[in-house]
Parts: sequence; structure tokens; C-alpha cells
Amino acid sequence: MKSVFIKDIAPGKTIESTFMIKKIVSKGETSITAYVGDITGDIKVTLLDVKQKLKVGDVLNIKGTQGNFFDVQSANRVDSYDIYDYIPKVQRPIEDIMKDIEDISKEEFLSRETKALDDYFFKNEKFLDKFKRGIGGVSQHHNYLGGLAEHTLNVMYLARVFAHRYDIRNKEIAILAAKLHDIGKTEELYYDGPFSYTLRGDMEGHIVIGVSMLEEAFNADPKCYSEDFKTRMKACIIQHHGKQEYGSPKSPNTQEAYVVHLADYTDAIFNKLDIITKDLEPNTWTAYERRIEGRLYF
Repeated sequence: MKSVFIKDIAPGKTIESTFMIKKIVSKGETSITAYVGDITGDIKVTLLDVKQKLKVGDVLNIKGTQGNFFDVQSANRVDSYDIYDYIPKVQRPIEDIMKDIEDISKEEFLSRETKALDDYFFKNEKFLDKFKRGIGGVSQHHNYLGGLAEHTLNVMYLARVFAHRYDIRNKEIAILAAKLHDIGKTEELYYDGPFSYTLRGDMEGHIVIGVSMLEEAFNADPKCYSEDFKTRMKACIIQHHGKQEYGSPKSPNTQEAYVVHLADYTDAIFNKLDIITKDLEPNTWTAYERRIEGRLYF
């Protein structure tokens, strides 16, 4: 069990603990310069790498002393570790989040089509494993393990409120689309180490991937789904970013697509506000934030 974290390192103190390679700055013939760290921070080190096999995401047992720089005396790769010591995770227990998602689903999904499509994904253990560990983004919002599930729950909750408050016609589709709007992120994003994009994610993006996942579900039971249901569900996924300049191939053009887009946008913005105001003193300004195109007075 990891007992020493970056925050525990003091000048003149020799420590031995495990750290993850977060970023490689440069490579030499026999060594690399890299940032290694855990959930409490990172430090810059030089590591011996004669065989040139070290890579981002590797966890090393490192012994060294902090002086003007961190002097590494030994470093060896380890295979068994708890990813949550190195990568940030959602604060709330993930199973509590999943229970809330399931509770809303049981209450709202009544038709054969919505139940079948929901079951296709959320009774698939392989998908569930990825979904529960998934992140909402690399840096934009919910960028921590479990962030995808947390974001999904919030978007479902808001979509349910919007759908019933404004009495839209296709309530079940709106709420199910809210649940499935970011399923493509399970394949778009890499989250078994420092967050990044998969090759498929870089090539296609989560909207295209999400639509292809819906198509696979529809093709698995083609007699179950009407053309209207399939068209409306795909439209919600395609349009959930709202504007083309924000990555939507099309702007919303159904009630349910507007519900999903506005629910998604609202949760993403408020999560971002939480992130930029963390540890900020009251009555002070944040730095400029691109996502809100300005600063926030906290």
C-alpha cells in the first residue's frame, strides 16, 4: 500500500515510494527526464532508461532524496498498484451514483424500446466496467475517474426535470438519450493512466462513436425499434453539443434534443465552475477561463 505521497516529500529527506510517470519531457540515449507523481502532485526527475522502455502511465518504485532537485537513487517498474493513488476520482462512491442512475431508469423507462436499448448497454458488464471508470473529459469537465457516471446522472436528472416541467412529447427518449449521450467517451478517452485520447477518439470523437454504438444496439434486435425511435435517439446524440462550433454536426431540432443539450451544457458548466473555484477565497476573481469566456467573481 502506498504510504508516501508527493506532498510528504521534504528537503533533505530520503523517501521510497511508488509514483506514476505523468509526462516525459525529453529522452536521452540512456535516460529520460519526466514528471512523476500521484494524486497530490508531481516532481521532475531524471530516470535511467538504458533499454528505452519507460512510458507515460508506468508506475515505478522510486527511492531518492530531495535537494535542489530530486536525486533518484533507484527506480523499478511495479505491476500491482491502486490506480486511485495516482489518478483523481469522483468524491462520491461510484455504486451510489450507479444506484441513482438505475432508480431514475426504473421510474422513467416504460416502453419496450427504451427498456431494450437501456438494457443493451447497462446490462453489459464489459460496457459497465468502462462506464464506471470513465471520465467526463481530459480537461474540460468531470475530468476524474467516475466523472462520466457522475455527469450522466446529473444530465439525466436535469433532463427529467425539463421533460416533465415543460411536458415535452417524447419524455422517455429525452431521458434515455441523456443517459446515453456520452457513451462514446468510453471508447474516445484513455483513463488507465494520465488522461488522453485513444486513436479512435482522436479520429472520430465521442459523438460519431456514440452513434455507431447506437447502430450496433439497433442491429442486435432490429424488430424491436421503430424508425421514429431510432431517428430521434440518434439525433439527440448527434445534436447534444448544441452548436456546430461546439462540435455538433447539427444544431438541436427536436424537443428532446434541446432537453439533452441544455441538460448537458448546464451540468458541464457548473462542474467547470466548481473546478475553477476550488480552494479560491471568497470575494476574489478566478483567472480567465476559456470555457466560460471570462473570469468568475466567487
